[in-house]
Amino acid sequence: MEAVLSHLRGAIERGDYAIGDKLPSEAELCRTLEVSRPVLREALRALQTMGLTVSRTGRGTFVVADAVEDPTFGDYSAGHLLEVRRHIEIPVAGYAAERRTPENLDRLTHLLDRMGRETDTTAWVAMDTVFHLAVAEAAQNPVFRRVIEEIRDALARQSAFLNELGGRREQSDREHRAIVEALIDGSAADAVDAMTHHLDRVETTLTAIMRPGRTPDHDSPQAV
Repeated sequence: MEAVLSHLRGAIERGDYAIGDKLPSEAELCRTLEVSRPVLREALRALQTMGLTVSRTGRGTFVVADAVEDPTFGDYSAGHLLEVRRHIEIPVAGYAAERRTPENLDRLTHLLDRMGRETDTTAWVAMDTVFHLAVAEAAQNPVFRRVIEEIRDALARQSAFLNELGGRREQSDREHRAIVEALIDGSAADAVDAMTHHLDRVETTLTAIMRPGRTPDHDSPQAV
């Protein structure tokens, strides 16, 4: 999928497909690139997330930009989403370390174990959003949970995007575990540091993916 995405993105950025142009049909692209339709569709979805194309029902996929600026996840841009997450999730982690209950910790540790064993990427992404909701719940303020619930769909879309193109899953698991360990220790400072590091890595990976002409290496330390 990454190879297909790189090929199509490169063609758009070089001007082989200009703004307003329609991409070849899925059938034609599959034949030309010698890939299956599911692989091609993943690449086309990634192009849309990057803001390079738009899909018009019954008409096809059209180029709408020739450079990646700020990807969109559902209703929110990556920049807006990250800004809100820094202002909400970082202090929430500190509150959670001070206010968490044994039940909160049990749920979070059980969730981490399930995520570590999960082999299905879609299921893991769903649990990723549940993890962030569970941290918010541990802060014992329903408003925090409501905010995370509002951006839940965007978080899931971003998580899937970063895992597909940035190899984020294993790194995320380690970062999540560091957050939970801070909550178990009751250390607000460590929890704030762990969540800050987590969001820093999200931003680093997004930046690497958006950089023209490359996607991050899955073995790279850059890795939701």
